[in-house]
Amino acid sequence: MKRTTFSVRYPDRLRHPFHRRLVSKSSVSRADLLMWSPTPDATTLFWCDGDPAATRSVVDAVDSLQTRSVVETADGTYVFLRQSAYEFPDAVLAAVEDARVVFVPPVTFLESGAVRFDAVGDAAALGALADALSDLGDLRIERVAAFDRQRAPAELTARQRAALDEAVSAGYYDVPRTGSVADVADALDCSTSTAGELVRKAEAAVVRQFAARGRGDHGGS
Repeated sequence: MKRTTFSVRYPDRLRHPFHRRLVSKSSVSRADLLMWSPTPDATTLFWCDGDPAATRSVVDAVDSLQTRSVVETADGTYVFLRQSAYEFPDAVLAAVEDARVVFVPPVTFLESGAVRFDAVGDAAALGALADALSDLGDLRIERVAAFDRQRAPAELTARQRAALDEAVSAGYYDVPRTGSVADVADALDCSTSTAGELVRKAEAAVVRQFAARGRGDHGGS
């Protein structure tokens, strides 16, 4: 059983209206689809890295939107949406519906046009999903790892998680290193000092989680 991180860049015609607005004319550079319901009314919870006004301008591009509620936090804005339909193109929905995998939140929409998400399944099912996505857009496999049912997400803020994701994408953790904190700052549109602090705090949270788990596995105190 594997957990694979996919990044796919769809052509404009296959992007969700929400994502088209984010890419074309928005001060929001990242939106995470955190939770969604399996019900016909398409209830979703997003986090955006912009302020409430910028977030509203993005979600209001969704024609099927019925209600929205936004909550501002220190590192972005949460928005609870209820739609009459999900509005994903039929080809994208077909690939998702035919996949014999489990999708793990969040689904991340980036201003670069890429959509990033994790899926869990056996090698054959993940390979079939990769083939289907390759037919729709520019696909990149960012990570493949064994699935660990006991792994819990580190206690990161959404902004710290974004910084860690961008650091990985930029090659900051490659050996030898091919990216820098400045690349993370560019991706997050913040200062280098802010990006460095976000990365350090995210690293600290991940290391603390790893150490705590190790103590539990070996019966340490």
